[in-house]
Amino acid sequence: MRKPMSLPFRAGLLLVLWWALSTACLAQPAITIDDFFSEMPAAPAMTLFEDASAKLPFEQVRDHATFVPVGTRNTSFGFSKSVWWVRLELRNATTTDREVALRQDYPLIDYLDLWSQDAAGQWQVIRTGDRLPFASRPIANRDFVFPLRIAAGQTRTVYLRFETSGSLNMGLTLSSPHRLLETISLEQLAYGFYFGGFCVLFFYNLFIFIAVRDRAFFFYLAYAASYGLYFGVHDGLSFQFLWPDSPRWANQSLLVLLCLSLLSGLLFTRHFLSTREHSPRLDRAAFALQILSLVGLAASFVLPYAVLIQPVAYVTIAAVFVMMALGVIGVIQGYRPAIYFMLAWFALLVGVLIYMFKTFGLLPHNPLTQNGFQAGALLEMVLLSLALAARVNELHRQTLTDALTSLSNRRYFDRQLELFFAHSREGAVALLVIDLDHFKRINDTYGHARGDEVLVELSRLLRTQVPAGATVCRYGGEEFSIILPSSSLADAQRVAGNIRAAVEKRFAGRLPVTVSIGLASTAEHRFINEAEFFEAADGALYRAKELGRNRVETYAPAA
Repeated sequence: MRKPMSLPFRAGLLLVLWWALSTACLAQPAITIDDFFSEMPAAPAMTLFEDASAKLPFEQVRDHATFVPVGTRNTSFGFSKSVWWVRLELRNATTTDREVALRQDYPLIDYLDLWSQDAAGQWQVIRTGDRLPFASRPIANRDFVFPLRIAAGQTRTVYLRFETSGSLNMGLTLSSPHRLLETISLEQLAYGFYFGGFCVLFFYNLFIFIAVRDRAFFFYLAYAASYGLYFGVHDGLSFQFLWPDSPRWANQSLLVLLCLSLLSGLLFTRHFLSTREHSPRLDRAAFALQILSLVGLAASFVLPYAVLIQPVAYVTIAAVFVMMALGVIGVIQGYRPAIYFMLAWFALLVGVLIYMFKTFGLLPHNPLTQNGFQAGALLEMVLLSLALAARVNELHRQTLTDALTSLSNRRYFDRQLELFFAHSREGAVALLVIDLDHFKRINDTYGHARGDEVLVELSRLLRTQVPAGATVCRYGGEEFSIILPSSSLADAQRVAGNIRAAVEKRFAGRLPVTVSIGLASTAEHRFINEAEFFEAADGALYRAKELGRNRVETYAPAA
């Protein structure tokens, strides 16, 4: 009979098993490079170490630090004062030496160092980052790309050190040279379309601004230019192509352009929506954010990026919500261009929130969270351009619309009369000129406010009494005009009679309101021009007044 294991022995055995299992769980698989390798994210093979002191040297980290697997952990750490170390195992499973590229796809990292061993087993370091000149990068690219060579059948360990005052996002990818070239080519094409879209919108609205001289277009142009340049900095393109030897400005410009974008966006909003008149309370909030943007702009030239980036991020979120609310109020108040405006800021809001959640470490770093802000901004620019076009149309419509009755005004009437008269040979045109009888007496007796109510009510009634295609206008004062295209004399007389009877019935028992109507038609007479045509209808109107008012008279030439 076997002697049972003692309690201390069993406890020791369990401890050994626990250590073995935990070690196996912590062990992170190497990235295997085989004959079919093209590209893969490094996260599944990454182990991390956080140096809260930000002072540990590489040798100590390599020999004594405890790295933990990333697993499903989010590699967006938000704003962190720690230094973060990454360890990667790369295994070449082929029979030939292989060259690969390790890419960090977020370019706003202050200091990024890579340690790897050379053929002699000596550790070599590459030091780069956006706080160093662009020439410090081993490969000239907007992102950080490190070339690595792994001998056949070998496993190679690399270490990366991340230190930044902004948001820390790790987006490491291992690629073959061929795959990296394909990716960069596609990205350059996408960026060409993206910034080309900004340029098209900018110059299109610049030409309109030169033509109409509306300040809303000027503020839009400032907003589009500052945002376009901001994204050039954000994506590392400005550092690569515009100021590669100025790392200080490369970091400073990010805040300068973001504050300029906020400032010009708020100015555009307040002018476009006339918020001082229509939304005074929210206008004060927008003005306060405008002042904060100015303060941030001035401070960005003297204070460190690390001090300002979080407050500016909060102001950005607040500004987007305020401008979105102002757009909603504009829609509620019936300002049609505000529909495009509201949709534009909603598109940006979605992009900003996605990006901010990633910035603060609440969402993972991936192509969607990295580029959501840019996509939302470009869509916003398109919609704001449509809003400006709608604004121009609305202003044009207002110049042709009577403010009191919302009918077309005399300017519109003159254009339409000229147009219809020019085509009168293709179909007869009738013209009604209508005047309120004794309107001055109504104003004197009941007041001008009541007189305005009569004009508005009469305008609504006229719309209901005319056939489709007719043009109803307020010609001036208490005088109205109606153009009836493709109308016979009998049809025009019937419409005029119905209008006269409907007005008399509508106001019966309330106010002494009746109308006199003069009518002329190209079906019965030829006129030299539209002016003579109008004089004929106007003369018929005055004959109706002379004959007692509240009647319809048709033009008849003197014998």
